[in-house]
Formats: sequence, structure tokens, C-alpha cells
Amino acid sequence: MDHLFNSSEKRLARVLLLMAHFEKEGQVDALIPKISQDMLAEMIGTTRSRVSFIMNKFRKLGFLDYNSGVHVHTSLLNVVLP
Repeated sequence: MDHLFNSSEKRLARVLLLMAHFEKEGQVDALIPKISQDMLAEMIGTTRSRVSFIMNKFRKLGFLDYNSGVHVHTSLLNVVLP
């Protein structure tokens, strides 16, 4: 059902936010556990190349940083929430 109503961008954003444990209030950003783009693609039902494209888009928009691991910023919530 999720695939019918949500874009792959929203599904990836939701997975990244869940992995970063953004349910804790007051959190600014979080480092997510190391995970491959192949695994993320399987989780959201798309291809690795699509995940790569979306991750680069999120990075350019300031939602993620890729330095030593993936840092997820709270601004990513804007993709999931209307």
C-alpha cells in the first residue's frame, strides 16, 4: 500500500529518519548506522541507482551530510510531513 501512495523519496526519507531515531525531541541531527544503498533500495522497493540519485538530491538540499557516515538533519522531516 505504501508504494501506491508515497513516492520513493518519501519512503527513503522515512526510513532514514527512523534509522536516525528522530522520535526523540530536541534532536538536531543523527548519524545513522552504516548501510548500503542496495539495502536501502530493498527496504523501499526501488533500485540502487534511484537511491543514489535521491541521496545526492537530499545532500544538495542540506538534508544529509556524507562525511564519516550519513548524518541526517531534522530538516528531512519536511520531505515526509506535509
